[in-house]
Amino acid sequence: MSSSLESLVNEAVFVDADKQLGSDLLSFLIIGGASALGFVLLSGFAIGLQTGVADWIVSSLCYALFILPAYSAHRRFSFRSDAPHHRALPAYVTVQLAGIGLATLFSFIAYGMFGLPTLFASSLVIVLTAGVNFMVLKLWAFRHPA
Repeated sequence: MSSSLESLVNEAVFVDADKQLGSDLLSFLIIGGASALGFVLLSGFAIGLQTGVADWIVSSLCYALFILPAYSAHRRFSFRSDAPHHRALPAYVTVQLAGIGLATLFSFIAYGMFGLPTLFASSLVIVLTAGVNFMVLKLWAFRHPA
């Protein structure tokens, strides 16, 4: 194959990879946003029932209810992964737990160290945490088996 033809093939592969990354990221944001909205609505409703269970426990249980649906949607749509569930699900849960730690760390830095205004700091925390989660999920949890 001539070198000029080879360079065109390589560029086409990179363009397709960029388009796929863009659609993966868009799907990731839509699913994550829908899950976050669902969590807020469900936890608000459940806490409003005043069951006698502490609000933080009710909220945590509501969050936990969204793990499997979000996992399934990300696996199917965001990453189109065929990674086996016995490997991908524990990795997904691990990333979710690490995300809580990252959000805590980013919050400490944004609020505690730099004293950023609330709206900017919380937006920064969301963007940084979601960005790290996306990359770790793509490269590890939902990686296509070799």
